Amino acid sequence: MKKIEAVIKPFKLDEVREALSEVGITGLTVTEVKGFGRQKGHTELYRGAEYVVDFLPKIKIEVVVAGDVVDQAVEAIIKSARTGKIGDGKIFVMPVEQVVRIRTGETNESAI
Repeated sequence: MKKIEAVIKPFKLDEVREALSEVGITGLTVTEVKGFGRQKGHTELYRGAEYVVDFLPKIKIEVVVAGDVVDQAVEAIIKSARTGKIGDGKIFVMPVEQVVRIRTGETNESAI
């Protein structure tokens, strides 16, 4: 099993969710986060004063999938989240040792 974390632009969330659903992924966790990478923020003008916005709003999607679905899920995220502009985000894939569904006690693949 693998955990996929993707940090994407907020307006791409619905497209990514639909793409993951088409691959057969039924559950995910979404968190509103802030951060920066190569973008290093940007400057904005407010009431005539210029100020720097260091941390940009992003969405972090977390999903745990079986090992045979990882490549399909990553590809679905890439295709649906890409705008071609700086700040599209990142995808991280990590191993998961164990999953337990609290309600039933099911473990690992059956708990996903």
